[in-house]
Amino acid sequence: MLYRKFSVRLEQFLNNEPDKILLVNGARQIGKSYLIRYVGTRMFKNFVEINLKADKEGLGIFSTVKSKDDFYLQLGAIAGERLGNRANTLVFLDEIQSYPHLMTMLKFLNEDGKYRYIASGSELGVALAQTPSVPIGSIAIEQMYPLDFEEFLLAMGCAQTTINAVGQHFKNREPLNDALHNYMLQQFKVYLLVGGMPDAINKFLENRNMARVRDIQRDIHTLYRIDASQYDSSKKLAIRNIYDLIPSNMENKKKRIVVKNIEGKAGHKQFSDYAEEFEYLTNSGVALAVRAISNPKFPLLESESKNLLKLYLSDVGLLTMLLYGTNINAVLGDVCSINLGAVYESAVAQELHAHGYALHYYDNKQRGEVDFLIDNYSRLAVLPIEVKSGKDYKVHSALDKFLATPDYHITQAIVFSNEQRVYTEQGTTYLPIYYVMFLKCSANDTSDCIVPDIPVVNP
Repeated sequence: MLYRKFSVRLEQFLNNEPDKILLVNGARQIGKSYLIRYVGTRMFKNFVEINLKADKEGLGIFSTVKSKDDFYLQLGAIAGERLGNRANTLVFLDEIQSYPHLMTMLKFLNEDGKYRYIASGSELGVALAQTPSVPIGSIAIEQMYPLDFEEFLLAMGCAQTTINAVGQHFKNREPLNDALHNYMLQQFKVYLLVGGMPDAINKFLENRNMARVRDIQRDIHTLYRIDASQYDSSKKLAIRNIYDLIPSNMENKKKRIVVKNIEGKAGHKQFSDYAEEFEYLTNSGVALAVRAISNPKFPLLESESKNLLKLYLSDVGLLTMLLYGTNINAVLGDVCSINLGAVYESAVAQELHAHGYALHYYDNKQRGEVDFLIDNYSRLAVLPIEVKSGKDYKVHSALDKFLATPDYHITQAIVFSNEQRVYTEQGTTYLPIYYVMFLKCSANDTSDCIVPDIPVVNP
């Protein structure tokens, strides 16, 4: 079984949050159901799984449920012998977005206290936006992602102790020795090909046959396009067009969405006219949104642009499948004619997103673009990041101009590349690309969240 960090979060929630229901959101085919099933059967004597998408497409026995009593009646009919009590029974409602009325009912099921519940879905963000009464206070929503690079290393047989040792080198801003650097760089390039989809990784582990891996990735990509076609009929064509444009946009100098390209003709539509389409792609987990910042300040959310957007595929393996097919030399070999910049950027976007960062990039007509901006919560500052795939990793004029802008008050930056050396010049730290796995968002870190007592001042 592939190790998933999210399993720890599931166990913690089920142990420590008895009064809430967990909703696990994430794209299809990333292993949500498998992991919940694995954890649930280990922690509970009775585990009941109901796929509501299959129910909707089949008998539809939960489609007419209007009260918790109706729900118990249908649940008992299909799982009566496996139902105990709240202490020993977990009911897993998979693909709950198929029935928005059940999301509203979660509050009442939770308050009734008969059983524990956990739910998952691939379009929860979309469904919650359309649910008239979201049970705030009764649910907690957690996002799950494809395997990140660290999880991929573990799947490939790399020891956790080795990863920890590499992490210490990152913390100390030290390079790895030649052998370990070559190993990590090679594994990162393999990750660019295989990506983080569990089925693709398992197939790769079977026989290292990329043709079979590409078959799985192609099926997943087709599934995502089909899902888009099942959305609102007036918007499904635009959604599919936007999704299909992502790889070609990555090859452009400016990778952002161009409105006139969405429907293949110039018209009067504006960026805001496609807000719902963009929301679907990002909320369903099949695309990552990177929003523009022209005047950076911490926190970045306060200054993001709503009208400039870059989209990345949620899994880098899908991108390399679309770009290079089964030709692994495009990524593993140093082919001069192949520019892997977009692929490296996609992997970094995927990694940062999985580690909790909101994704932004810098866009300024005078100074140019910087690939990523992230919030540095420990310093209450903005950290710019450039990603380089070639040997000209020290060429980054936009980043230089960015750091030289006194109004920004930003003096530190990171450049990720294939370079082994670790060093800092004029505020820019150069790091090997695989060190990106150690950038972890601390926005939810509770180690420094205790507000000190404020002394009373006598009037």
